[in-house]
Amino acid sequence: MKALPFPLAQEPDHAASERGRKLFAGPVDFLKGVVAMDGLPPADRAEVCFAGRSNVGKSSLINALTGRKALARASNTPGRTQEINFFTLGDSHYLVDLPGYGYAEAPVAVVQKWQRLLKAYLAGRQTLRRAFVLIDTRHGIKKVDEDIMALLDSAAVPFQVVMTKADKVREADRIKVLDQVRAALAKHPAAFPELVLSSSEKGDGIATLRAIVADLG
Repeated sequence: MKALPFPLAQEPDHAASERGRKLFAGPVDFLKGVVAMDGLPPADRAEVCFAGRSNVGKSSLINALTGRKALARASNTPGRTQEINFFTLGDSHYLVDLPGYGYAEAPVAVVQKWQRLLKAYLAGRQTLRRAFVLIDTRHGIKKVDEDIMALLDSAAVPFQVVMTKADKVREADRIKVLDQVRAALAKHPAAFPELVLSSSEKGDGIATLRAIVADLG
């Protein structure tokens, strides 16, 4: 049987799971919101960032990972978060929440400003170990997702797709969406060759993501 490209990440073994659990069980604090490159904190530790379309479930995923209900503020207003938000994960990692993209409500000038900031951040942050690009399992990869992936390719930042809201989709439909995602990722040299299937509500994929982050130190 031929192996699928971009297979689903396996559950971590006990040791990896424990590393992830301990990292995220420690102190997690909001550090600052950044609106310009000169506001970035010192590049003195490994960092991972989370990117995704507005309302993809990014805040819910970050809250589920950290076990804090309101660490990342979920909003029903697409495009409300215009800052790059930095959180400290113990004293070893930064966890970075990027503004949601693909929204129509924000003024064009605002969107262009954050796109410039995002490009500068991705291209110039040597301590950025991996970007997690969140894709809604109900919808698959859209044009705006392709744009962010192309940006990550050009910045040579490895990125890994995390499928959110997997519990909201029937298995037959999920298989179709995963086929679409795999075909799209084949065009992106910076794409990490494993997908993570997640549900913030059910807890699916959370241990896997924690272990991945812990091992990116």
